[in-house]
Amino acid sequence: MKKYDVCIIGSGAGASGVAHTLVHAGKNVVILERGGFLREKDFSKDEVAYCKRDIVTPNLEECYHTIEDLEDDKWVKTTTTKTENSFFNGNIVGGSSNFMSGYFHRLKPVDFKLKSTFGAIEGANVVDWCIDYSELEPYYEKVERLVGVSGEVTPYMYHEPRSTKEFPYPPLDEHPISKYIDKACKKLNFTPYKTPRAILSQSKDERNSCYYSNYCGSYPCSSGAKGSARASLLQPALKTGNLTIITHAFVKKLNEKDKKVTQAIYIDTQTKKEHKIEADIFVVAGQAVESSRLLLNSKSKNFPNGLANNSNQVGKNLLFSAGGVGSGQFDANSIPLNELMVEGLFVNRSLCDWYEIDGMKGGVIDFLFEHANPISKASKQKWKSGKLIWGEELQDRIFKKFTMKKQLNFEIFNDWLPTDNCFVSVDEKYRDIYGVPVANIRIGAHPHDLKIGRLLAKKAEAVMREMGAKDIYSSISAYPPANLQAGGCRFGDDPKTSVLNRYCQAHEVDNLFVTDGSFMPTGGSVTYTWTIYANSFRVGEYILNKY
Repeated sequence: MKKYDVCIIGSGAGASGVAHTLVHAGKNVVILERGGFLREKDFSKDEVAYCKRDIVTPNLEECYHTIEDLEDDKWVKTTTTKTENSFFNGNIVGGSSNFMSGYFHRLKPVDFKLKSTFGAIEGANVVDWCIDYSELEPYYEKVERLVGVSGEVTPYMYHEPRSTKEFPYPPLDEHPISKYIDKACKKLNFTPYKTPRAILSQSKDERNSCYYSNYCGSYPCSSGAKGSARASLLQPALKTGNLTIITHAFVKKLNEKDKKVTQAIYIDTQTKKEHKIEADIFVVAGQAVESSRLLLNSKSKNFPNGLANNSNQVGKNLLFSAGGVGSGQFDANSIPLNELMVEGLFVNRSLCDWYEIDGMKGGVIDFLFEHANPISKASKQKWKSGKLIWGEELQDRIFKKFTMKKQLNFEIFNDWLPTDNCFVSVDEKYRDIYGVPVANIRIGAHPHDLKIGRLLAKKAEAVMREMGAKDIYSSISAYPPANLQAGGCRFGDDPKTSVLNRYCQAHEVDNLFVTDGSFMPTGGSVTYTWTIYANSFRVGEYILNKY
């Protein structure tokens, strides 16, 4: 059996920075990926495939999760086979980074010091990070160059310090509606921020620039412009000859001896045969829910509660992203049709004026158009004033939707506070087709999350009104977006209250690292991907220098 220097479980943002760093330094690395290896030529804009049937995640009849929700003050467990809600996110090489919209905001210095800045919040397990912004900043810059971030640095009150003046790639082409957002914000005395995107505005190496298809979120990129882990880091890393990617490999357990991981046991999901991989170092990066599940299922004599879990902290303090969504309808009465109906270009506007608000931690507002999905857009037109319509009335309504109207959305991101009622566990009663206990996800939101989300929603609605939007709507929900996961293996200096040390190395198992979003003790008020990428490079350098 071949022994590798490093075995990485998962192939997304948390895996790719480690892999890229190590293979370019001559280390022999193997990646175990549950899904297949699809490349640009394999991708399409098939709404049924990617948004209706979800072809790149496991069949929920075979591999599922159980969800605990609070109903009438009782925690009620249901399986995702019944709800059809999937907490799997892109099981292919590159993971969920293939399907992101590419909104890239850095954490701010205040995100690393929430407790010391704002104080404790009753019912929330808020702590300061064990590193600060300055330690991560060089790696944010590295991601800009290697993964590729396009944008224009625009000032606002809470802008984070940068080691470079500009992004390495100029901003993407903007839709005419952006100037109307700017105009409305100026009148309201708000400061619009030009949103950075992990999408190339210029070609880079073998990756082509964006061709403005308007299909980013939920879809893989067929030009290579989107900064997925696969396109930006893993495909180039394969050329070194030091990287092996084994696909269709579901890792069911990590074997441990003398407090070191010795083997990864995986099942080939096509042949259903079991295999073993040996390595000196193991890196878990399977996304927060599944990473906690793997450790909890990797029980041994030394770790009867799960690998690296004698502190009983694995799976605890799971994070999602708090906030919600809203929208407004635009037609020729508010914006000329020749500008409004332009297709493909990006809105690329955010509001970060309230990253701190009324002595509390605030968040970010991103503006974007309604998803381009034609089936979904047309289907929504069958309802009018709560009644089902059909025939010529429906035909006329669909025609106007696609030729005379546009929906501008906003998304709100604020901290999902860690609590005792949001965690991952395993239940022996519920197993997948391979006989492995599935992840049980308890979803408990802190009421403070909703308070901040609603404050931000009012600001976004004010912009919509100033722009002349109709039917303005917002929804701030306690139920999280399944694709934004973090926490569960938080890092810290105290082994009693954390799973990992400051280098994302397990306190109790020194050849085990966890580098997806699991390490984050708090999530900040932005999407996590850029921070996960940056930390992955940071940990990769640590492993290289130490081993």
